Amino acid sequence: MREIRYRTIAEEIRRRIADGEYAPGRLLPSESELVTEFDVSRVTVRRALESLRDETLVDARQGFGWFVAAEPLQQSLGRLATIEAQLAEGGIRPERRVLEFGFERASRRVKAVLGADQVLRVKRLNLADGEPFAVVTVWCRADLGQHLSRADVERSPFYELLDVPLKGATQTIGADAASAGDSELLGVPVGSPVLRCVRTTTDTDGRAVLYSEHVFAAHRTEFVVDLPSAEPSMAPTGLRLVE
Repeated sequence: MREIRYRTIAEEIRRRIADGEYAPGRLLPSESELVTEFDVSRVTVRRALESLRDETLVDARQGFGWFVAAEPLQQSLGRLATIEAQLAEGGIRPERRVLEFGFERASRRVKAVLGADQVLRVKRLNLADGEPFAVVTVWCRADLGQHLSRADVERSPFYELLDVPLKGATQTIGADAASAGDSELLGVPVGSPVLRCVRTTTDTDGRAVLYSEHVFAAHRTEFVVDLPSAEPSMAPTGLRLVE
């Protein structure tokens, strides 16, 4: 009976995936929730999930639990471009939802980067084919953002809205744990692994014009860097230890 039951559970989850109820990359209910829903043992639930993993329909990561298998969302770090543009190139529908928009006094950290007392702060949720994958907060000098509206930043990236030529950006990526706020927006457990990216964008004069923080669900995101050929060296260029 147990073997038949686990197949029934697997078939139901398979149906929900096929019908779009469980979208690619989305977390499945926890094993405990599935045990309660189907009134079976954890062993039976685990066997059903493992059978679906054998079919490459689901996968699991430490700290996340089980989720619908999907190709990771890749972002190339070799050029100054938005991840939305890169997703669109790959046939994925990007979407941004502005959660907060307002002018405010700069925090000490933001002021140190942008050199401004007043800034525009925008917090948004980025989605791919309707599923959240990043929480982004952007700070812009108030003098550069005074002509912008909430609709502007929801429709277009800052790179297209600023009236200054951009030179490039410095980006730092590190591992972190999802806060309560980020976990709710991203649909991942509190404390689960996330990738935290901090970016400073400069104009052609080298002055910082944008400061942003991006929090990505780690099970859905990959950063790709193309490394050009260079003369052999013992010195690790571009790497530094974080104390």
